[in-house]
Amino acid sequence: MRHRSFLLLTTAITTGALALTACGSRDDKGDTGSGDDGGKKTTVTIGVDAPLTGSLSPLGQGIKNSVDLAVRTANKNNEVKGVTFTSQALDDQAVPGTGQQNATKLVADKNVLGVVGPLNSGVAQSMQGVFAKANLTQVSPANTNPALSQGDNWANGQKNRPFKTYFRTSTTDIIQGRFAAQYYYNDAKKKKVFVVDDKQTYGAGLATIFAQEFKRLGGDIAGTDHLTVKETDFSGIANKIKNSGADSVYFGGQFPEAGLLSDQIKKAGAHIPLMGGDGIYDPGFITASGESNDGDLATSVGYPVEKLDSAKTFVDNYKNANYKDPYAAYGGYAYDAAWAIVQAVKKAVDDNNGKLPTDPRGKVLDAMSKVSFDGVTGKVSFDQYGDTTNKQLTVYRVKGNTWESVKSATFQD
Repeated sequence: MRHRSFLLLTTAITTGALALTACGSRDDKGDTGSGDDGGKKTTVTIGVDAPLTGSLSPLGQGIKNSVDLAVRTANKNNEVKGVTFTSQALDDQAVPGTGQQNATKLVADKNVLGVVGPLNSGVAQSMQGVFAKANLTQVSPANTNPALSQGDNWANGQKNRPFKTYFRTSTTDIIQGRFAAQYYYNDAKKKKVFVVDDKQTYGAGLATIFAQEFKRLGGDIAGTDHLTVKETDFSGIANKIKNSGADSVYFGGQFPEAGLLSDQIKKAGAHIPLMGGDGIYDPGFITASGESNDGDLATSVGYPVEKLDSAKTFVDNYKNANYKDPYAAYGGYAYDAAWAIVQAVKKAVDDNNGKLPTDPRGKVLDAMSKVSFDGVTGKVSFDQYGDTTNKQLTVYRVKGNTWESVKSATFQD
């Protein structure tokens, strides 16, 4: 898979948050560099959970590698005196049950004081309770379903944080879905959209929010349908879309199915754009389709890396580390998630006279709500629900064999 500038970024990066130095090559076995102040150091492990195999592995590998880079940087800079950081990555295969088993393994390792992941919102649902019982901080770089942080009744205005241990560095679908609808209706001038989702937590939630906002703006929903993950024949849905007279399609789901759906819609004779969320913003969306994807759209969080000078250090150091896979869509968010855990550990140590406290997980959790720094993806801080305070997003469009940015903005309610 070729290296692409998928990292989404905002604002300047301070030296305290991203004082990266050139990293040496690694053997992809999870080894991490360490600083050495001449004394014995305490080992702190940052766990990682992501799909490291299967169709979503390009995204998962980018998450794993970016956490590794943050760990290496923390050790190189001696960010927390007396502490050496390591990372432990587990493969959830995008399966909730496997994610729950991984959560149990990470909880059992007393050196683990924070976990970055997972990628999928459905997997996160299976892990949250396990981490909460152990007081173990979890920071997802990619989950966007609102219920994870604001409870099942968030849509009715009854927001209630289910788990105090859950945080995320990516914004929620409440923002992303509405941002997409506003772009489709106001900028792209689409008035009649057919909505499809993959019946998964992320996809169905995103599609619902999009449809609600599109209708509120005055648009018409030409029809709705659902597909099944890992299936490949969506010709029936494609024909429904063609016959509906829709001028556009919105898909809630991931890039493997989205690429095939876009291909089959066009083969059915409906030459209209398909739009999706950050789950389809991947080169795999383009390569999955035999027809031209020109004009298809995706939203993702933050601003594109190629437009920001502040991103160069991260990109250069990732490249110099010789990882086998690109950082992909969530690398920056994974780096910031890991760095937030590092900063929380630092505060816990500083507040305990330079030593790791006897209740490290509890103290790290307490410190997480106060974490604030200028990171790879912009200002990293969390609100009362554990959600990121960063509300910047970008719309991307396929042109030829690549994604290009067409609009970046801060979401306005």
